[in-house]
Amino acid sequence: MTIANKITIGRILLIPIMIIFILIPSLNRPDNPIIFRMTTGQLIFAILFIIASASDFLDGYLARSRNEITTFGKFLDPIADKILVLTALIFMTKFPYWADATQDRYSIYILTGILIIIIREFVITGIRLIAVDKGVVIAASPLGKAKTFSTMIAIIIMLFNGFGLMNLIKEGLFDYVSMGIFWVSIVLTLLSGVDYIIRNRAIILESV
Repeated sequence: MTIANKITIGRILLIPIMIIFILIPSLNRPDNPIIFRMTTGQLIFAILFIIASASDFLDGYLARSRNEITTFGKFLDPIADKILVLTALIFMTKFPYWADATQDRYSIYILTGILIIIIREFVITGIRLIAVDKGVVIAASPLGKAKTFSTMIAIIIMLFNGFGLMNLIKEGLFDYVSMGIFWVSIVLTLLSGVDYIIRNRAIILESV
């Protein structure tokens, strides 16, 4: 197994560890934040997410530089990214700050954006599985890679903003930047999704 593929597998193995830290009650008491309104469990979750996100770019770089691009890697790498991103989006809803966000008049736009990301990931994963059944492995496209990068950056900013989505629409440069990156990721999510469907329409039509 190549080093790049080992890193990809390591990224997947980090995800349950992230979940464990976010579910330990003693590490996630909302009345005992340590930084950025984050509890110990939330901070560890965020740090592990950053490490896992960085590994996505490291495994790609190693695969290309060492000429070790494999079919297994082409299939597993985007799957690992999807699991990581969806895990972060889902577990954001566990925190008290989420209640604040859902009460804000702008929250519908934020929630809609997150829903778009989740639906897109499921649709593209379905297309990938259909392709695999036909012996075709769909590698990540440039648009898909840009989408993954912007989404991970947006999530990191949201995590270190206290896991509070409502903070994203308050005044301040930090908040405008975070919201801007978030919506760039949404636009890229839609564009890359359409791109995948168009480029693989033959495979989709064959399976209908």
